[in-house]
Amino acid sequence: MNLIQQLIDKLRNKLSSRFIQNLGWLGIAEAFYRVLRLGLVVIMAQFLTPYDYGLAAIVMAVREFSITFSNVGIGAKIIQAEEKEVQILSNSAYWLNWVVFGSLFIIQCIVAFPIGWFYQSQSLILPICVSGIVYLVWPITGINKTLIQRENRFKIIAINDSISNCVATGMCAILAVAKMGVWAFVLPPVLIAPVEIFMYTRNHPWRPSKFTTKYWQEILSFGKNLLGVGLLKTLRNNLDYLIVGRFLGVEELGKYFFGFNAGLGISLSIINAINSAILPHLCAARSDLPEFRRRYFNGLKIISFIIIPLVILQSTLAPIYVPILAPKWVEAIPILMLICLSAIPRPFADAASQLLVAIGKPYLDLRWNILFTSIFAAALFVGVQWQAIGVAVSVLIVHIICLPLYSLWVTRFVFPKVNKRQLDS
Repeated sequence: MNLIQQLIDKLRNKLSSRFIQNLGWLGIAEAFYRVLRLGLVVIMAQFLTPYDYGLAAIVMAVREFSITFSNVGIGAKIIQAEEKEVQILSNSAYWLNWVVFGSLFIIQCIVAFPIGWFYQSQSLILPICVSGIVYLVWPITGINKTLIQRENRFKIIAINDSISNCVATGMCAILAVAKMGVWAFVLPPVLIAPVEIFMYTRNHPWRPSKFTTKYWQEILSFGKNLLGVGLLKTLRNNLDYLIVGRFLGVEELGKYFFGFNAGLGISLSIINAINSAILPHLCAARSDLPEFRRRYFNGLKIISFIIIPLVILQSTLAPIYVPILAPKWVEAIPILMLICLSAIPRPFADAASQLLVAIGKPYLDLRWNILFTSIFAAALFVGVQWQAIGVAVSVLIVHIICLPLYSLWVTRFVFPKVNKRQLDS
């Protein structure tokens, strides 16, 4: 009985961890979304063509690049800051957000024209411009959301995500059935943006005060490495789309995008949830090295428990559920399986990146990302010689070789073996 009680107590202690609770809330939100997403994939597969998917892949790639440019370190700086600096830093960051997002909206509308020319499709221009409207909404509550993250109140974020995803999924389905093509991907994020305004202003009392540029230089200096890393990650996440679309055509890109979206989409959403929770979890223990180390390695165990079984299950079941749910996309199954398996090492490398941010060394992550992006690009240009399946094989090989090496190096750099005995004592 004592042994059983000890196991129960140990489990209770594990589940009481703030990191586990945050992941739990985010995980529930993601699970709810994935149930909806499963139905949406079936609907879109029936009513949209590979060409529609190809256009959507290009619009989403442009949008993701734009969003990456917004990551100038504002959120990370506020999360990492000392308590006495938070109020004035938040106010300064609020006005910087407006400058950043307003500029991004204008730039995205301008670049829509050369992108339409590059892909020889003028029908891309208006969707790219419209998808940027959401940038004019996000600054309103960006600081409120960041402060909620800093306070580890991820339940609020999970509820907002669940409501937003539910509404957006319904809109996507309606637009797909209405044969709206690429607009089924473009319009829902714009239309649901006001939901965030209500949720985050209601759940955090912070409000901006007078305009100031104080701390802008400090924020931008801190964030330049994070921006560089974000841009390189975004380039890698979309480089395969760009290469497939340019060399193999928009329709072939549509098949690849379906395999990617149906395969890696689920895993990436969970990986993003882990990333959102792990940085404040680590930063809260920076001054206590043994606790800092313990939190990091416990985080890796949790990632292993969640990601590895999920990815293997989804990949092995793809030949069963794709023919049932979306029979006309059967030829995309090998792509789906290969891309899905590439998700396994990603969260471990992302955790290593967050570890470097937590100790104030994001420049090391930037250097790694420059190297990895170069290797990744070279592999894709080789893989495209064998059509979309060759690109998928390249993605898998590069990720399973390079990312574990990086994760191991960062772990040993931050927690060298010579200190392990001292840390554990």
